[in-house]
Amino acid sequence: MTAGADLGLLPPTLTDLTTSGGCAAKYSAARLEELLAGFVPAEAENLLVGLSPADDAAVYRLDEERALVFTLDFFPPLVDDPADFGAIAATNALNDVFAMGGKPLLALSIAAFPEELPLEALGQVFAAAAEQVRAAGGILAGGHTLRDAEPKYGLAVVGTARPDAVWRKSTARPGDALYLTKPLGTGLVLHGYKRGLVGADALQAAVSAMRTLNLSAADALRPFAPSAVTDVTGFGLLGHAHEMASRSGVEIRLEAGALPALPGALEVAAGGERTGGDRRNRDFAGPHVSLDGAADPVVALAYDPQTAGGLLIALPAERGAVLEARFAAGHLFLRRVGRVESGAGVVLE
Repeated sequence: MTAGADLGLLPPTLTDLTTSGGCAAKYSAARLEELLAGFVPAEAENLLVGLSPADDAAVYRLDEERALVFTLDFFPPLVDDPADFGAIAATNALNDVFAMGGKPLLALSIAAFPEELPLEALGQVFAAAAEQVRAAGGILAGGHTLRDAEPKYGLAVVGTARPDAVWRKSTARPGDALYLTKPLGTGLVLHGYKRGLVGADALQAAVSAMRTLNLSAADALRPFAPSAVTDVTGFGLLGHAHEMASRSGVEIRLEAGALPALPGALEVAAGGERTGGDRRNRDFAGPHVSLDGAADPVVALAYDPQTAGGLLIALPAERGAVLEARFAAGHLFLRRVGRVESGAGVVLE
């Protein structure tokens, strides 16, 4: 708590009330796999994507032209500005629809807040989220709010996609090139800022990245019919690469020197700092990852839990140059970070 909050003179800030914020608050992927191991997935002819295998969102076919894409995501605050928190939480949920090749249609708020937080601050959270939903092409149409000691916010989102054009993370193929549409390091930068290791400029760069919808990247990618797509969030790049590799039955090779980093992220990692999610992500993906001489700061960057991260794209390599040109023409970030080969596991080389 701040000194003012201890004296009862000022309300607590958002992050004063949390133990872990953003996607770093996710249940660990290893424990989640164990939890779901005994769960019998629902099966239905029109359930195109459910839990077998799980993906970034569920997809249900309505007819030959339309499918519903449904997801939900919420978490505790990772920043103190209420508008930034609302926008980032909304972006993180909306991005799951973009990761499936869909377009958001309707969203509902999922909210829990302590009663001592000012109503003005809560209004800023909701308003910023509604603005992001509108920017994504959808409507925020209501929601549900509870009292809770730890604030939490997010969205349930329904979108639409063509049934024959749904993007999955389980369909990467040998010969694909791998691309990222955002730099990495949100967890490291936020961690470093709280400890005075990076300044306000680094924090603002991370916040700007987290507020950026994957809408434009998905629109630019759509004509290329990618092999596989997922978004990089709480399990880190290596965790999500492991999911793509294992579910696709391939080996993913990432080039350490090509991984893009937010300002300050590698410096925080080089100082030996790690986020709480780093250990959980290593427990999950580590047994399936080979480190082929990659430096420790880059390894930490690759395990770092991301919030509202970019898309990880697997695309036939021969289409890569045209994809890069399209992103460059639209002034969109894109970095080639590796390739897909026959085999199993993930290599950071």
